[in-house]
This record gives sequence, C-alpha cells and structure tokens, in this order.
Amino acid sequence: MKTNHGCAFVKIVEDKRQTSFKELNRLAQAWLAQDFYHSSRERHYRPIKPRLYFEQLLVDRAGNIPADLKMNMFGHDRNGPIIYAGIVADRFGTPHGDVFDVNWNHLDLAVGHYPRSKIPPLKPPHWDEIVRLATRLVDGLGYVRLDLYVPDGKIYFGELTFTPGAGVFPFHPDRYDYEWGQLFRNMTEQERPIDNETFKQGSRV
Repeated sequence: MKTNHGCAFVKIVEDKRQTSFKELNRLAQAWLAQDFYHSSRERHYRPIKPRLYFEQLLVDRAGNIPADLKMNMFGHDRNGPIIYAGIVADRFGTPHGDVFDVNWNHLDLAVGHYPRSKIPPLKPPHWDEIVRLATRLVDGLGYVRLDLYVPDGKIYFGELTFTPGAGVFPFHPDRYDYEWGQLFRNMTEQERPIDNETFKQGSRV
C-alpha cells in the first residue's frame, strides 16, 4: 500500500491474514491527510492530489524484497556516463546502504542515516545493461536519481526524483557533498535551450 504524494508512505503486507482492513484504513487516512509540501518545502508536491494505491509485492525467488538501486545520474563526460549508484538493502528490516561509481568501485561514502555494509554487495547481474537503460531513461533531464529494482536479474523501474532526501541528506565524509555539487554545477552550466527538432528526436523510445 502506497500513496503518490510523499515519501515513506509505504506499508508492506506479506500476509493479508495478519493485517486488518481497519488497520490499513487508519494508516491510509493518516497519510492522505498530510500535505507533504510542509515537510521540507519541496514545491513539486504542492499540486499533487493525494491518492492511495496498491501494488503487487515485488519479491525475488527466495521471497525477499529486493534492494533499492538508487542511481544518481550526472550526465556524461569524455569517459562515459557519470553515475553514483547507491544500494539500500533490507530497507524494511535493518537497512544499510553502500555507494559505487559506474565501474562498481565501492566508495567510502555513507549517505543519510544508512550505515555502510561490512561486506559490500556484489555488482548486479547485467550491470552494463542497467547502465545503458538508465542513461537512456534520463537523457535530457539533467541531474536525476533513478530508482530501480533488480530481483533475480530482472530490471524493474521504481521512480525518478530530482530532489532525493529533499536535498538535505548528509554526506559522510562531507567532501562528497562538494564533489557532487561541482558535478551538478557542471551540468547546469552545460544546459542549452532545446529546439523542437531536438525535442522530437529525443522523445523517441
């Protein structure tokens, strides 16, 4: 169970026999009553009409909820796409997070309140394909974080967000805050107006 107008409005129901409609309704009404714009002044939440929806639970063959693959996309340089991929595992249990560069080098970076793993997670299968699809999905959008799930080697789209963590998640060490800020500045300085023909070509999928 989720809503469309905020963050962390998620209820996992693994066994419907263990959850009552009354309990879900009480939780849903509390979510729907919140104006998420007031949480951190992310203005794109203001016009959203709150809605409740349900999705089939996404699990792997072992019945586990897959890790969140959070790909921070900073465009390209002469070496290829600039991507910093975070993995948040066991999000609904004891979550921990790790960050990798596009070549899957484990970075000494912790984001927000997620502690790093003692043993870094392995590179997802079909990583090159994930990078190719991610790059195509965000083409022309500037900086964006693309969230994917990759259970059993299958790739599922989660969301696109332009303000992850409302822009206030702390970085440890904080030098990454400055390095990513410079990447963001580079992207904004390179932006140019898009003519109609370029837009038409870029919109083809």
